[in-house]
Amino acid sequence: MPLENNELPLVCLPFAGGGASFFHPWNRMGLSGVVAVPLQLPGRERRLAERPYRDLHAAADGLLPATLEAAAGGPVALFGHCFLGAVLAYELARRLTDTARNDVVHLFVSAARPPTAGPVSDVSGLTDDAFLAHVEKTTGYRHAAFDSPELRELLLPALRADFAMDEGYTPLGADPLDVPVTAVAASDDSFVSRDEVARWADMTTAGFSMAELPGEHMYLADDPGPLLELISATVGAGRLRSERPADGTP
Repeated sequence: MPLENNELPLVCLPFAGGGASFFHPWNRMGLSGVVAVPLQLPGRERRLAERPYRDLHAAADGLLPATLEAAAGGPVALFGHCFLGAVLAYELARRLTDTARNDVVHLFVSAARPPTAGPVSDVSGLTDDAFLAHVEKTTGYRHAAFDSPELRELLLPALRADFAMDEGYTPLGADPLDVPVTAVAASDDSFVSRDEVARWADMTTAGFSMAELPGEHMYLADDPGPLLELISATVGAGRLRSERPADGTP
């Protein structure tokens, strides 16, 4: 989607099993001053025929060119939900700031443990049925496509690869980001606790805020409205601070 002069690109990273199409409606649902730019991982949707990543660092490296294209040489914000999306957003923010190619003005993470938390499960040896039952139990969400044998055969490799990325991930950098972070916890999340989400505070030296929104782990699939309002307000407030004169004059 073409960007207006005052619109900030919000690069959106998919959760496990998710695709770029999940985020496309966001630009019609109340974002203000921000345009969602979803990135697509291989192995799903229009990239279904491509081999999915099984290494998170390889995935972040592979998505970096598309992130730079979305930023178009200017400032950018990043959003990721659940561990996969949040840590991909974190790793891309680190790559952008390490090379000083773009100003990352904000990192939004949702219903996710921090990069230092480590894996919470080992599902590599589970049968397909047991694996899908585990996904549904931990996330509280099951896509209807997995009820179709034909679609399940097409989609399962990418979902398994996404969990493999989680299980094999270790952050390369130990220093906190110099990027403001907003972490969102879901009030009824039975998979990721509020305390785990709060530990994202250790991942930044540039300011941390935390918000709690109603719903379960996949709250943003049920009603993304409150999240989009939070993102718009946070980005708007950040711009006001950056435009304020150094002497504090309103």
